[in-house]
Amino acid sequence: MNRAQTGQRGEAAAAKFYLDRGCRLLTHNFHTRMGELDVVVQEPDGTIVICEVKTRAEGSLTTPSEAVNRAKQRRLIRAAEAYLQRTGLSDAPVRFDVAEVKPLDSGRWMVHIIRGAFLA
Repeated sequence: MNRAQTGQRGEAAAAKFYLDRGCRLLTHNFHTRMGELDVVVQEPDGTIVICEVKTRAEGSLTTPSEAVNRAKQRRLIRAAEAYLQRTGLSDAPVRFDVAEVKPLDSGRWMVHIIRGAFLA
C-alpha cells in the first residue's frame, strides 16, 4: 500500500469513526485555495466538526498530531471559513479535531480522536 492509499484508508477509518457515533458526513477532501479539509461531519447536536486526519505507519518517529503545527492550523481555519460560507453553515458551532490513525497488523485501524485539538 503506497502513501496515498494509506492516507485515503486512514481518512475513511476516521469518517467511519464519526459515522458510528451518529454523525452525518458532510464532505471529505474539500479543496479550497487555502487548503484541504479531510473530513467534515455534523454531530447530532448540530456542531460542525472539521477533522484533520493524520495517518502514520507503525513505528513512525513522530506522532500524527505533531504534523498539525500552528501554520497548518491557520490554513485549516481559513479553509473551514471558506467551506462554511459556501455551504451556508457559518452560524453553526464548529470544532476542530485531529484524528491520529494507524494501521494495525490485523488489517484494522486504530483511530484516536483529539477533540477540540485547536481553536479558530
